[in-house]
Parts: sequence; C-alpha cells; structure tokens
Amino acid sequence: MFKLLKLEKEAPLAIVTINRPEVRNALSNALVEELAEAFSQVKSDPEVRVLIITGEGEKAFMAGADIKELEDRDFVKGREQTRRRQEVFNMLWEMPIPVIAAVNGYALGAGLELAIACTLRVASKDAQMGSPEVNLAIIPGDGATQRLPRLIGFGRGMELVLTGSIIDAEEAYRIGLVNKLVDPDNLMEEAKKMA
Repeated sequence: MFKLLKLEKEAPLAIVTINRPEVRNALSNALVEELAEAFSQVKSDPEVRVLIITGEGEKAFMAGADIKELEDRDFVKGREQTRRRQEVFNMLWEMPIPVIAAVNGYALGAGLELAIACTLRVASKDAQMGSPEVNLAIIPGDGATQRLPRLIGFGRGMELVLTGSIIDAEEAYRIGLVNKLVDPDNLMEEAKKMA
C-alpha cells in the first residue's frame, strides 16, 4: 500500500519509517499523502498506544522538503502544498497517543518540523537539526515558526528559524529540543524502551 514509507505494528507500538534514503528521506507531496494515510490508520487502531517515527538509513531522519518539487511550484501551488503539509503535521501534533521521533542523522527543514510535531524526541548522538529554509529565501511553513519557540523558548527558537543555523545533537539536547541522546546503534531500541 505504501511506496515511500513503511508502517509496521508491534502492538502496542506502531512504527512509521520514512523510506526515501536515496534522497535523505526528503518530504515530497506524495509522501505527505502517505503520511496522512498512515497517521489515520494509527489513530483508528485501538491496539496502538505509542507511535514511533524514524527515517530509513543512518544519514537522515528527514533532510527537508524535496527541492525538485519546490522549484516547480508557483505562489498558489506553494500555498496549497504548505497548507496540506500543515494539516498532516497537525494530525501528528493532535494524535491522541504519544508520538516519539527517533531522529537519526539530519532533521532539517520539514524534517525538524516533523520531529517537533511529535510528543518526544530521541536522537542519535550524530543527529543534526535546523531550519535552513532562510537560505532558500523562504521561511519554515510546516509549523516551526510556532512550535519551535514554544518548545525551546522564543529567542532560541526564532534564532534557529531566522538564521538557518544547524545544531548538533548535544546542543539540541542542551536547549531542550531533544529529550534523550543515544548511540546511533541503539536508537530504535531506546525509542522502544521510552515507548
């Protein structure tokens, strides 16, 4: 059923794995729709009590939006696509069960926004996080301007949004963006323990 993600059930857990490692798990419009379907399935499954989200491979949780798709859109299409991503990320934010982001590698742009829409974040010690959209002359459109300041404080959150800075896992943990740091080899094991 899914081409761009994997949905596995290990009751009482569900695990969504973004499965586009060839493009560092970049968020495409098709992936947005698959995420919406996966989140709906998880929400309606009474056996699932915790959802874990991660990215395939070691390089990236999600390294942002699919740049090829960004190049092909105009203002109207961009607004429609951004609103749809916001709707889908809000499904995650409003999930009636805890959601844990198991962050491996890069969580940039849309990847960071996906992670901060989760209830908790466990990160590998080699993870890197940030909102580099300003380098493309745009701002984060999927929730970072709202969720990031609420999560880590207004000044620090807006610094990440407005400067495009990328921080390492240690700094993310220090400022409260990440709840737990783990060795890369133990990421899923530790996320499951937390669940």
